Amino acid sequence: MKSYDVVEFRGPLQLTERPTPKPAGTEVLLRTLAAGVCHSDIHIWEGEYDLGGGRKLNVRERGMTPPFTMGHEIVGEVVALGPEAEGVRIGDRRLVHPWIGCGECVVCRKGEEQLCLRPRFLGVHKPGGYADHVLVPHARYLVDFGGLTPEQAAPYACSGVTTYGALKKIDPAVRESEPVVLIGAGGLGLMAITILKAMGGRGAISVDIDPRKREAALKTGAIAAIDGSAPNASIQLQAATKGGAYGVIDFVGSGATARLGTDALAKGGRYIIVGLFGGEITLSTLFLPWRAIAIQGSYVGSLGELKELMTLVKAGKVPPMPLTRHPLSEASATLQKLHKGEVIGRAVLTP
Repeated sequence: MKSYDVVEFRGPLQLTERPTPKPAGTEVLLRTLAAGVCHSDIHIWEGEYDLGGGRKLNVRERGMTPPFTMGHEIVGEVVALGPEAEGVRIGDRRLVHPWIGCGECVVCRKGEEQLCLRPRFLGVHKPGGYADHVLVPHARYLVDFGGLTPEQAAPYACSGVTTYGALKKIDPAVRESEPVVLIGAGGLGLMAITILKAMGGRGAISVDIDPRKREAALKTGAIAAIDGSAPNASIQLQAATKGGAYGVIDFVGSGATARLGTDALAKGGRYIIVGLFGGEITLSTLFLPWRAIAIQGSYVGSLGELKELMTLVKAGKVPPMPLTRHPLSEASATLQKLHKGEVIGRAVLTP
């Protein structure tokens, strides 16, 4: 099998050839049909996360030592089954839920494997989709994607379930009656606009510093788009939400966007941070009880949430998001385009 691997942090991905794995036990081998290129891949490729205050988190501390194969938004065709594998057949095409835990701890037993402290995430801790084959430990992580193309389906494994999981953290009564502020109009932000509508939401106010992405947000269905770098961005948000937002989701996650997001909240509002850009903020503890605001993190999504989302998608309630297709051989160049902010929507690799 062929894969394009991180051999050196921040270096070009390198073509690697190795024997195609043979599934054992409950494992399922897929031939990769599509693999999304995600912003999380950039942080992994860089080898570090910004903790703020000049501090960095090295991915080696999270058990990630090159060489390894990225790619966690995977669609594949079943080509081989382990002797104990059940639930799929050779030739089935499936979307892969990559956020796989140990299966034994309290969060795994609750169905929230994405929060496991001993993760086996595909494309992060285990070989992922920047390859022509992927080994999945159990068929339960394979989700039917209906009549979508593999390229359309792949981003739902991360950007889709991540936005869906974040939106579910906002009270349904708030989603249905008040606009939700979405900071960042990249792949996640654009997908969140359409998923919010599919969930019966009133609408989204998009915030981004890039005019092209604000335009894309409006075309996708945002009811307003605000320049987050404008000196009066906070005032504009207060006006657009008629006094403050009850739900803000930050898909960037920088110090600047966190300040803007918390400033935009109304009393009783909830700020949900998803993005991993990194940084830090200083908050007055007094304002937390006075304003009764909540600050919550949201990390990808559960297998159950991915299945719920795909039910909406297969019902035709979520329109396809903008995407560009690239051959697997251009994995390194595509990652660089995303790193430079040159991708609108989602980039997907196809072998």
